[in-house]
Amino acid sequence: MTGPSQLTLGLPHRPALGRDDFLVAGSNADAVAWLDRWPDWPATALALHGPAASGKTHLAQVWRHRSGAVEALGRFDPPALAAAGAVVLDLDAASGPAEERPLLHLYNLLAERRGHLLLVGREPPARWPVQLPDLSSRLSTAPAVALLPPDDELRAAVMVKLFADRQLRVDADVVGYLVHRLDRSFAAIGAAVAALDEAALAERRPITVPLARAVLARLTQPELEL
Repeated sequence: MTGPSQLTLGLPHRPALGRDDFLVAGSNADAVAWLDRWPDWPATALALHGPAASGKTHLAQVWRHRSGAVEALGRFDPPALAAAGAVVLDLDAASGPAEERPLLHLYNLLAERRGHLLLVGREPPARWPVQLPDLSSRLSTAPAVALLPPDDELRAAVMVKLFADRQLRVDADVVGYLVHRLDRSFAAIGAAVAALDEAALAERRPITVPLARAVLARLTQPELEL
């Protein structure tokens, strides 16, 4: 049974890639709402943009799983991609900049077939250094929705989920302590949860604020011993 100080957060959960949970919070709610509108988008393309670790790629994969979209990678083949009807182009994950003429060709083919293109990058299309006027014109019609860096609510929810995945019970004061001291990234949360699990098992003690303080000291100063 959950104790009075046990932290529970009522954020909605979304399936991601058929196995993970995607948590909806204020920092990503607008983007989730836009993807929920698919296939009723007002334009062929939709652009997700935001800083690193804001969840863009994760959310794009949620949409890819739902829509059956294929990914445009490397020197992609526009006709083959357009045949799928839905395409994800993640500029952060690409090995290099997308070539403009193939991208224009892909956009035109999808528009003809009433397909859709999800564009993912750190900047909105209006700030991309596009040289082809036709491509620039088409991208200007794409709604651009921002994902913000994960807020404290989302970071706390992710932390609670990661602890629960390891069958660990952690009180609210521990989560609050960690949220206000870790880097604002999911990678930092994952590393802290794993380190706390390891330390609690090694020392046969519950996860408390003192243990969290010691583990954070070790993570920031690896030469220190617990």
